[in-house]
Amino acid sequence: KRFMVVDERVNLGARILQPFNSAQNRTHQKIQVTVNTGDLNILSPQQQSRLIVLQNNRWDNAAISIQPTFIRGKMYEYSNEQEMVFPSGKEYRWADLQSFRFLTDRMDKIDRNTMPWEITMKPDLIRNDARYAFFVDRNGLDEIGTAEGVNPWWQGDYAWVHFSLVPDGRKPIAGKEVFLLGSLTGNQLGDTSRMQFDEASGLYRKTLLLKQGYYSYQYVTRDKNGQGLGDPALTEGNYWETENDYQLLFYFRSMGGRHDELVGVGRLNSRLQRN
Repeated sequence: KRFMVVDERVNLGARILQPFNSAQNRTHQKIQVTVNTGDLNILSPQQQSRLIVLQNNRWDNAAISIQPTFIRGKMYEYSNEQEMVFPSGKEYRWADLQSFRFLTDRMDKIDRNTMPWEITMKPDLIRNDARYAFFVDRNGLDEIGTAEGVNPWWQGDYAWVHFSLVPDGRKPIAGKEVFLLGSLTGNQLGDTSRMQFDEASGLYRKTLLLKQGYYSYQYVTRDKNGQGLGDPALTEGNYWETENDYQLLFYFRSMGGRHDELVGVGRLNSRLQRN
């Protein structure tokens, strides 16, 4: 998994706004960021600094190398209406796999005749037309845990877990690939997360080897030609009210330097820092 080392030298502040664009006003969230660069010697902001914004730890739709919209001395403001706007999605789905002995709410069946055991989850439905409803979720994160042991890292078991998505009319979504996205697939669009359409059942399917725990995930689509970002619009729907976490990364490169330094990090939640 990716990790980052930070030498904190700047202060970051941020808030969530509704986009000015009427086409995105009810479906997207805009991030506005201010950075106090402190004692950093920045002579050329375009060459020496860059901001990255992540939504729910996702790199597939990250806003990369954003440049400041306004500069007032040491204060940099980022509020670009194109780069700083994210589809809101919906609250993440969940899979409670803390017990392999009993069926939890999203499990359909457990096959104990295989090794490892196989767990089939109940088919998930497309919910882009369903009304928004808030509930507490993990925003794509997972947590290792077991209901049958004391130390899940030592005592937790593994199982093949079968996920499925029911598309409208049980027909493949035209021109799109479907991905199962969350920490359980590394938050990456690729073979690990790509679902396959099963003509016989009319379902998109994906099987993962998972350790006992609690997992959160969502479904996103991307053009079959590999262009574009992972978008939940066709599978989950986008609602401005959705609770999302955002991660802010500010990088600095000294004059003549050959590498970028991570000198500031920030976090915000769309329900806590909202205007």
